[in-house]
Amino acid sequence: MSIERHRRSGHVRRDRLWELAASQRGYFTAAQAVELGYSHQAQHFHAQQGNWLRIGRALYRLREFAILPGGDHDHFVRWWLWSGQRAVVSHLSALAVHDLGIANPAEIHLTVGRGFRQKNDQVVLHRAELPADDVEDREGFRVTTPVRAISESAADGADQDVIDSAVSELLQRGGATRGQLIRAAQRLGSRAELGVERALRAERT
Repeated sequence: MSIERHRRSGHVRRDRLWELAASQRGYFTAAQAVELGYSHQAQHFHAQQGNWLRIGRALYRLREFAILPGGDHDHFVRWWLWSGQRAVVSHLSALAVHDLGIANPAEIHLTVGRGFRQKNDQVVLHRAELPADDVEDREGFRVTTPVRAISESAADGADQDVIDSAVSELLQRGGATRGQLIRAAQRLGSRAELGVERALRAERT
């Protein structure tokens, strides 16, 4: 391969990586890089040079995105990739994504299938098979809907004031009806139903 052709090939590879990473807030996996033509040796080189920031095992971020102003939810893309694009941001973390109430969890809450085996100390994993209607797509990750997030947080034993504030804000926005909230809670059991009913009673006062 001539020098000029090699240079063009490198530019194409770089452009494709940039396009992929830009759709994932700058993050990408080693496997994705391999698919774009970056050998493991090339990946090691770019990490050593500081072009790529090593975020975790087999997970990178382009240096430019680390210094650009980011969104409040950029870090969720990391965990979506960490999970092999299988996890859904849920529970209190989903309430935070939707900016509902006072939820401010110190840990990342993710819902995964029952066969999921990975673990991380920063993550609280919940096991469930989520219906498609309970999930929304965001840029670079997926999140449970506001109604589902409230119900699953109540079912998980979140503080009642967190549920109260989330229900109050969602109703004020017109994002759901009382009936939708009750039905969603009933599907997740008595604990969820009790928490949501208490929040709805508090909303009337």
